[in-house]
Amino acid sequence: MIDLHTHTLFSDGALVPAESARRACAAGYRTIAFTDHADYSNIDFIIPRIVRVCSKISEKGNIFAIPGVELTHVDPYDIVALTFEARKLGAKIVVVHGETLTEPVSPGTNLAAIRAGVDILAHPGLITAQEAKLAAKKGVFLEITTRRGHSYTNGHVAAMAGKCGARLVLNNDAHAPGDFVGRPLAMNIARGAGLSEKEIVIMLKNSQKIVKRVLA
Repeated sequence: MIDLHTHTLFSDGALVPAESARRACAAGYRTIAFTDHADYSNIDFIIPRIVRVCSKISEKGNIFAIPGVELTHVDPYDIVALTFEARKLGAKIVVVHGETLTEPVSPGTNLAAIRAGVDILAHPGLITAQEAKLAAKKGVFLEITTRRGHSYTNGHVAAMAGKCGARLVLNNDAHAPGDFVGRPLAMNIARGAGLSEKEIVIMLKNSQKIVKRVLA
């Protein structure tokens, strides 16, 4: 199992990165990305520390940890610049906090993130066909999430991705130990989003492709 959207106490997660990695490993995950919430106020604080800890965790060989970031509640106009800064600081995966129904994210966030060419648009809510088509063209992955609240629109996201050719990834958006759902529940959540067994296999392979790109 791979989870490319997790949080530590560097933002609003409950655990230090080392314990988060251990908990994920115990839940059956072999690769995770630490993608703590960031904006202009903390991006240069978080990423260098996550880069260092990911190296330390990965060298032990139990689980592979990838340094990343989730740009969160930033003005859509700033997403391009922050994406560039995040990559410059060492983030291997850039996630943007999409227009979930459960939080008042600025309108235009989904489109700005896709145009910026981020890696993953998290919980994109009622993403439009225009946005999904552009995500397919730009190679931006759309997230199916196991997290309560954000998962309300999983079915819509899956349908838009299927209709427009966008690629999906499955993430937990983990903030605490109990958020690392096991494989059976993760698969059932994907089925609940309307995905076929074939589509689920492809979605899981998409996460593998992102990891391979990081390692290249």
